[in-house]
Amino acid sequence: MRAWLPIFGLLLLAGCGGGASVQSSATGSTNTEPTTYKEDVLAFLRTYLNDPTGVREAEISQPALKSVAGRTRYVACLRFNAKKSNGEYAGTKERLVVFLSGRLDTVHETAGDQCKGAIYEPFPELERLSR
Repeated sequence: MRAWLPIFGLLLLAGCGGGASVQSSATGSTNTEPTTYKEDVLAFLRTYLNDPTGVREAEISQPALKSVAGRTRYVACLRFNAKKSNGEYAGTKERLVVFLSGRLDTVHETAGDQCKGAIYEPFPELERLSR
């Protein structure tokens, strides 16, 4: 019986750690407003796009709190026309950029009206992106 006591104690401590992260989420630290959202998007697209040069029609909205998959997160809407691997332009694409704790977390194709009403601003930094 005594051999189980240390294991039981460790399990209790592990349970406490899980509770702390839940409390942290509840206090809103996961919804810290992103201050470097443009830089984060540029860094992501530099590696994500087959050819990050010559992007056209780039626009981005300022991050705002929205519900994404049942959770409130800061999101920004992004539109751009990038080159395909053969060098031709693919046409304008719209993406939803999701932030967690003030940093870029995921980028999704928009579905439905996720970016309806978004106020886009020119994003010339994306149009000047290099490899």
